[in-house]
Amino acid sequence: MSRFDENKFRAVTWVQRHIANPLTRRLPFQTVLETTGRKSGLPRRTPVGGRRIGREFWLVSEYGEKSQYVRNIQADPRVRVRIMGKWHTGTAHLVPEDDARARLKSLPRLNSAAVRAVGTNLLTVRVDLTD
Repeated sequence: MSRFDENKFRAVTWVQRHIANPLTRRLPFQTVLETTGRKSGLPRRTPVGGRRIGREFWLVSEYGEKSQYVRNIQADPRVRVRIMGKWHTGTAHLVPEDDARARLKSLPRLNSAAVRAVGTNLLTVRVDLTD
């Protein structure tokens, strides 16, 4: 990662962690991914943009394996996703072979534009929903 990308990563993640995420995860219509903290074991809720397609939920991580929720998935792939106010359990899978830029074209426009604008290492994530 270049120095510019590293600085952008730090700035964007600070804003997300301290301002955007605490506000948006409380919105009832916001999609939220809940992982288990790999160190704490506590639930960690992250607002995400993605789309349910059948029994799968697809999203793209803007920072790939540097994203905390991706690192949590690597430690424990059992997750919950709040879609339209309803919680669903599932198992998350990292899909590095997927074309993340092409995937963004099938996901909600506003979030996809933001991910393209700030992302430096895009990674597709698929959640197989069990309920």
